[in-house]
Amino acid sequence: MCASYGLGGGSGAPLPLDLPPMSDPANERLLAEWADARDGRAAITGARAVNLNPLIHAPQGERRIDLGWWWLWRDPSGPVKYSAFNSRDDKLLRSWKGPFQHRAILPATWYVEKKVRFSLPGDELFGIAALTSTVTLPDGTERLSYSMVTRDAVGEAAETWPRMPLVLPRELHDEWLDPERAGDAELVAEAQLASDGISRELSGS
Repeated sequence: MCASYGLGGGSGAPLPLDLPPMSDPANERLLAEWADARDGRAAITGARAVNLNPLIHAPQGERRIDLGWWWLWRDPSGPVKYSAFNSRDDKLLRSWKGPFQHRAILPATWYVEKKVRFSLPGDELFGIAALTSTVTLPDGTERLSYSMVTRDAVGEAAETWPRMPLVLPRELHDEWLDPERAGDAELVAEAQLASDGISRELSGS
């Protein structure tokens, strides 16, 4: 499982913004405010400390950045009772079939597993696959929630824990985010295969 990831080095360090549409002025301000408040660290959202985290999605076909609740909601009453902050890639067509039709990318430069921090060479920005669910609350506002997709660990990550985030190379981001692209067995296989190379580049410290 993965319960912590983030952007940049924290403590006011500049954020990498080379993943569209992060560098748009409004998004840059949103990300800077989030990073200042959270020290660049995304954490599972709790009922008492309602921290929301940035994600990239394209619900109408155009990429946008919004803040989401990290634990999937199925209805307006709140987060589902079962563990729904991570979703296994090998169960996307069973337990997660509905949310798999609404996908997102989590921008990150690192993730932590068992106190080991994993990153790409040069702290390069990467995207983690995610599923989303949007519900309408009783007051009429919408709540965007998400679950991080995980895969079998490979490379150095496998020495720490048997699972790791499903990191997607940039050439697959458009297809993953495409709202017209069905979440099916072909997309699962394509994402798993495409993820293998970049996942092996992640190293721990």
